[in-house]
Amino acid sequence: MLKLLIVVTSVNKYESNDLETGLWLSELTHIYHSAKEKSYDITIASPNGGDIPIDPESLKPLVLDKISKDYWDDANFRNLLRHTKSLQEVEEQEFDGVYLAGGHGTMYDFPNNTLLQDIIKNHYEKHQIVAAICHGVGGLLNVKLSNGEYLIKGKTLTGFNWFEESLARRKKKVPFNLEAALKERGADYKKAFIPMTSKVVTDGNLITGQNPFSSKEMAKVVIEELKRNHK
Repeated sequence: MLKLLIVVTSVNKYESNDLETGLWLSELTHIYHSAKEKSYDITIASPNGGDIPIDPESLKPLVLDKISKDYWDDANFRNLLRHTKSLQEVEEQEFDGVYLAGGHGTMYDFPNNTLLQDIIKNHYEKHQIVAAICHGVGGLLNVKLSNGEYLIKGKTLTGFNWFEESLARRKKKVPFNLEAALKERGADYKKAFIPMTSKVVTDGNLITGQNPFSSKEMAKVVIEELKRNHK
């Protein structure tokens, strides 16, 4: 049975404190659903553990797809989200894949979290799958490998871009420009030709998705790569 760690944010507000944020629901539900179908052993963890915030924008009817709605309406799943493990509880464990879900909350508690950096580094260097979607890609920014280089230096990847931030009307709210930060670290950043459409990039055992609309494709690619990695 393959083991998958899904990491989600613990942060529920922007720094300005006037807007709610949190996990973008579909970026968890699609990978969770696909892994569950394969009977994987799934652990959901967050920096603080316990109850995790959901970005209210991700629950709006226009963006809430059927899979996400079904899970949101499921009392057992909602209970699971109230009792996530803390990163401290899972740091010594070995997984076949580590998946960083997104949502603007991750911009605050992923990039400088040394526990998360260690988990990512250790799994990446053991050639396990490391995946991140949307703002969750920010969790890769400061990960350094054993040779002292940034993990993402020279890697082809994607993540939520600055124009999409503008479309989401969050440019003045976010703590940094994710697209620019990825490029500053030496990543070969790619994006979909049309903003807010699906884009998934695979570079060895690193898989990244651009935005919430990549959730379904991302889940498919991650499951395929997990299978290939463990033939």
